[in-house]
Amino acid sequence: MANTVKTAPAAEAPVGFRTWLAVVGSMIGAFMAVLNIQITNASLPDIQGAIGAGIDDGGWISTSYLVAEIVVIPLTGFLVPVFSLRRYLLTNTALFLALSVACAFAGTLQQMIALRALQGFFGGVLIPLAFTITLTMLPRSKQPVGLALFALSATFAPAIGPTIGGYLTQTYGWQYIFYVNVVPGAIMLAALFPTLPAAPMNLSLLKKGDWPGIATLAVGLASLQTVLEEGNKDDWFGSPLIVKLSVVAVLSLATFLWVELTAPHPLLNLRLLMRRNFGLGSVSNVILGMALYGSVFLLPNYLSQMQGYNSEQVGEVLAWTGLPQLALIPFVPFLMKKVDARVLVGIGFVLFAASCFLNIHLSKDYAADQLILPNVVRAIGQSLVMTPLSALATGGIERENAGSASALFNMMRNLGGSIGIAGLQTILTKREQFHSTVVTSHVTAFSEATAERIQQLQQRFMDLGADTDVAWNQAVQAIGKTVKAQSYLLAYGDAFYLMGSALVLALLAALMMKKTSGGGAGAH
Repeated sequence: MANTVKTAPAAEAPVGFRTWLAVVGSMIGAFMAVLNIQITNASLPDIQGAIGAGIDDGGWISTSYLVAEIVVIPLTGFLVPVFSLRRYLLTNTALFLALSVACAFAGTLQQMIALRALQGFFGGVLIPLAFTITLTMLPRSKQPVGLALFALSATFAPAIGPTIGGYLTQTYGWQYIFYVNVVPGAIMLAALFPTLPAAPMNLSLLKKGDWPGIATLAVGLASLQTVLEEGNKDDWFGSPLIVKLSVVAVLSLATFLWVELTAPHPLLNLRLLMRRNFGLGSVSNVILGMALYGSVFLLPNYLSQMQGYNSEQVGEVLAWTGLPQLALIPFVPFLMKKVDARVLVGIGFVLFAASCFLNIHLSKDYAADQLILPNVVRAIGQSLVMTPLSALATGGIERENAGSASALFNMMRNLGGSIGIAGLQTILTKREQFHSTVVTSHVTAFSEATAERIQQLQQRFMDLGADTDVAWNQAVQAIGKTVKAQSYLLAYGDAFYLMGSALVLALLAALMMKKTSGGGAGAH
């Protein structure tokens, strides 16, 4: 019988301080880029007033940043070899900081939109490159630590964005939501400049670039993102612009798929999506993005519209979703050594979904105190999901495919966020109309309870000095406002219910993933 000799796996080289400094520096960039998606939302009324923008037009302050960011994310895998990782990341970081400061000096809506678009274009690079650095510079055993740091940008930044934005706006003025990038940006540059390896540019790669793929993807994503951001406001396909942009998006993205599957050197390796873990992980990631950005959309709107909270008060409530993650996420890599990553993802999605279901039964008395429990549950769930989900999805991804995997995974989450916000905006509008119709059918002049309530309100307004007819009109208007408020409460409850249901689907997709070697990314 032949003797079989089992060779122990080669020991991994220790990770030096310079490598960790590069990883941490890149994570600061990803955190800033994601933070700037949400940080302006709490301050939009102040910004609109300062630059003379209308309520509808002011939405483009956020939309322009998102469109540019989601377009540039998939381009990073191609542009890094052209310019080198060090040169490309440092240059984009410097430009992102310069554009951040420039946004604070915008005097018109047109200037703000242009500056925000450029800020998003340079800032969007920082997200996938942080992910790529984790996959390429850290050994497999240390990647969960890097992915945990990345989770702080992916889940903590959206949750804490309105808190920071609200506080800075109320305390110092809206300009400081842009100045806030300067100090961490300087720290990031100081960390990356001496630690990223120098490499020559390879401009000849531009000739081999998948330019048809780049063009069709950029046009398709920009059109789709604009449709999602502006569709509900413009009554979706009731708007000729939305119809045209939808056609452009469908044709462009369909052409992009064909180009990528036939090109000898595609921009993105879409065949990665056929791999079981990466494909299922991407599905879960899309839904995670829908819920991450959807919850940050729903809660501030609910608190400001239904409870009359200002931006700082909204931020204080959302802090219960953000701050616990800061304490919990660092422990997730340790848990991944003890518990199957799929179990952690499952528990995380269950808790995230449960936090949504806890917010179904809303009332006029459901505000800050009542939201503490759901927000803490959501924080625990989000903390447990992102790191192990990233590790499971990228397990087995080869080094040469790290750029495509990073671009696809991050693009999916951001696109999911846009789809989630657009869907929730439409759900709120349609469900409010539905509930208003149902409630109004029971509130009629022939209803004894309604007539009695109108008489009570009429008397109250007469006691305040109104004559009989004016008091009656005021009473009817008050009843109408009550009906509308109740309809919106029910609509918000429906939105939370649908968001929780979507997270259950993400849970099912995650549970179908297979266990990866070592539970980390980059396993071979």
